[in-house]
Amino acid sequence: MNAPVSMPHVMPTYGRLPIALSHGEGAYVWDTEGRRYLDGLSGIAVNTLGHNHPKLVAALQDQVTKMIHSCNYYQVPLQEELARLLVERSGLTNAFFCNSGLEANEAALKIARKFGHDKGIHRAEVIVCERAFHGRSIATLSATGNPKIHAGFEPLVEGFVRVPFNDIAALEETVATHPNVTAIFMETIQGEGGITPARIDYLQAARRVCDDKGILLMLDEVQCGMGRTGKWFAYQWAGIQPDVMPLAKGLASGVPIGAVVCGPKAAHVLQPGNHGSTFGGNPLAMRAGVTTIQVMEEEQLLAQADRVGTHLMAALKHELGDVKGVKEVRGEGLMIGVELDRPCGVILTRAMEAGLLLSVTADTVVRLLPPLIFTTEQADDLVAILAPLVRQFLSESVA
Repeated sequence: MNAPVSMPHVMPTYGRLPIALSHGEGAYVWDTEGRRYLDGLSGIAVNTLGHNHPKLVAALQDQVTKMIHSCNYYQVPLQEELARLLVERSGLTNAFFCNSGLEANEAALKIARKFGHDKGIHRAEVIVCERAFHGRSIATLSATGNPKIHAGFEPLVEGFVRVPFNDIAALEETVATHPNVTAIFMETIQGEGGITPARIDYLQAARRVCDDKGILLMLDEVQCGMGRTGKWFAYQWAGIQPDVMPLAKGLASGVPIGAVVCGPKAAHVLQPGNHGSTFGGNPLAMRAGVTTIQVMEEEQLLAQADRVGTHLMAALKHELGDVKGVKEVRGEGLMIGVELDRPCGVILTRAMEAGLLLSVTADTVVRLLPPLIFTTEQADDLVAILAPLVRQFLSESVA
């Protein structure tokens, strides 16, 4: 076990584990003491191509020698290239680039309000879901459905109406009784809320309600997008399209990035002067995004995420499905949660000590988000480490 790394000058906003990662290769990382770990988290769904992918490294090295940053006073050709790739794969219209999922969600909320103002609705309301997580800025934490995130930051931003997730009747009733609603905003798969997918019929109902009422369907794919579920975007499993789609995390394989991709109804809501970003769309991040998509297609990583995710899910259900205390194994592709019937934060540390990186979210859900290059053999290794830890933890809790 490594000694805690002293960081007295860094603000204590994270409960960190006592290791510092040094480097990585593929689906493995090493700490500064030389110990190897299987990466079942990929930086929380960020390192799409794993670590030290030769094509990504070469592209970034080349870009650094040309230009890292250009402000948005000027044309940035790589923005158009990445926007085109996203539009072609999503079926939407155009994209705005920023630096994070939080910023992408903020932009989506601005679009919802401006959309309302353009229609004469000056106190716009946005429907959001219980247990949602959209970020930690004042606006996005107000949209988030977690009282722990709200605590200490009140008063919250007004204009959000909360409904139960996956409850079609509640969604329809809320839209019918709130004339100022301009958008429905939700995660296609709730990540921080416990790896809970929106049901296909719920997504289809949301699309139908938005069409009937002339409002925006905004699907937060910050964590579940970019091939993680085996399709480019998780909403594609439901055969629908959103009007607004925030992206981030896996889009540039570790380089900070955010994007809002819009369909025709929202594509021209924001005009010059309505929104912007100093660093957003910088050439380095755009090159990383373009290369990520190119490598994903060359290496057929969507199919791999589907295949390996199905294998991993089946193996976890085989090993843990009948264990008392395991409530459910769920998810899609390489976005999997193992829900227990009690808080299980200790598994985070025990997995690290056993050579596996993962996370625990919503207090009771072991969250797995390995890189899309993950193999079935590595999935088996993950289960061989995790399953005994879960069984041991549950037996101790009973005792």
